Amino acid sequence: DIIRTIRDPEKPNTLEELEVVTESCVEVQEIGEDEYLVIIRFTPTVPHCSLATLIGLCLRIKLQRCLPFRHKLEIYISEGTHSTEEDINKQINDKERVAAAMENPNLREIVEQCVMEPD
Repeated sequence: DIIRTIRDPEKPNTLEELEVVTESCVEVQEIGEDEYLVIIRFTPTVPHCSLATLIGLCLRIKLQRCLPFRHKLEIYISEGTHSTEEDINKQINDKERVAAAMENPNLREIVEQCVMEPD
């Protein structure tokens, strides 16, 4: 429910409407007392999607802000659905790279627009 309302950076649709994220792409595992591993596998609309890294960043930021429990978060592009999935997976799961991206005012503004809750 948390990620279904994230908007696509280019289109007026949500990631759920575009089938970039679905309920079946979310996996939650208990890894300790009151601690969970949340794994998201998203599918870009095209194999060369230039915004796949940005979409992964939006997913990470929204979940970090909204999950009400302690968690470890792993976000991946669904296997075989993007031409550079390995590089993007490394990038969106690297804390330093995520922090650096969110320091960029232009990028931060785009992320904020995508993750903002609809009225």
